[in-house]
Amino acid sequence: FGDRLIVANATGCSSIYGGNLPTTPWTKNAEGKGPAWSNSLFEDNAEFGLGMRVTADKHHALAIELLWQLAPRLGFDFAKRIAEAPQVYESELVAQRARVKELKSRLQHIHAAEARHLLSVADHLVRRSIWLVGGDGWAYDIGSGGLDHALSTGRNVNVLVLDTEVYSNTGGQSSKATPTAATAKFAAAGKRVGKKDLAIQAISYGNVYVAQVAMGANPQQTLLALREAEAYEGPSLVLAYSHCIAHGINMEKGMDQQSKAVASGYWPLIRYNPVLRKEGQNPFILDSPAPSIPFKEYAYNELRYKVLTRTNPEEAERLIKLAQELVDLRWKNYVEMAGFGADAFSPIA
Repeated sequence: FGDRLIVANATGCSSIYGGNLPTTPWTKNAEGKGPAWSNSLFEDNAEFGLGMRVTADKHHALAIELLWQLAPRLGFDFAKRIAEAPQVYESELVAQRARVKELKSRLQHIHAAEARHLLSVADHLVRRSIWLVGGDGWAYDIGSGGLDHALSTGRNVNVLVLDTEVYSNTGGQSSKATPTAATAKFAAAGKRVGKKDLAIQAISYGNVYVAQVAMGANPQQTLLALREAEAYEGPSLVLAYSHCIAHGINMEKGMDQQSKAVASGYWPLIRYNPVLRKEGQNPFILDSPAPSIPFKEYAYNELRYKVLTRTNPEEAERLIKLAQELVDLRWKNYVEMAGFGADAFSPIA
């Protein structure tokens, strides 16, 4: 999302490879413009990013107010084109950037305090793309209250959760995203309770765009979900399966494991789009096919599941069966949701 992108990055693996100078994965365009990135404390990234959204909205509102104050000198038609410009598609954003560039040129010739003030906030007339990025330790666990609050406000924040199902950056400790039957630090005997369904929790609000993606299984669906999330005028949550060294796998096989996670039904690919609900359609879309392999065919490629078969085989067998039951139940529920009518979901204000 280029020079419109503003990232609030929770401390964790993504903040290390996302902001570990002197190298950086972020880049800039020919004009020297690029994303703005900042890293907050682990526990308050959602609040940090929400503050960015509120600030961007305030700057935009101020710019619009000043634009109308100066409309007699700028031209009413010109001011109206800027103030009411649609900014969803890239072509529309390119056109708005050109209008803002022309606006800044005209402001140079207006000698008034309002013109100088508008010049300082004119760039906020191009729609900002605010993203809150972090791992499951933040989103499911330590920062879950803040994340829930950010989603509940209805503000246009986009959340990307890189779900490794453990606290990866601190050494692989169990989180509320750690699945049944997996071992991790603080769950060495195998996780005995289910993983929190953060997708369903967010869907319950009705006005939150929600997607669950796995790039290794379906890159097209991943790209579509990210585009839809960004274009949606409201809160969005994208849960991305993220393979990790803590899973006990050969990292060269990470994308294969993503594919197996989807094929087993453990990681269903879904999109919940409130826009469809407004149009009278079912907003819940199940993008992945029915499970084609048993859960253990996916799980036992990973040491986090397999290690328990060596230390406590009976418990391992019990937990893997329980995990399969949970996979089957969630798949059944998701299939039912995909077949509902629009009226089965919360109406949108």
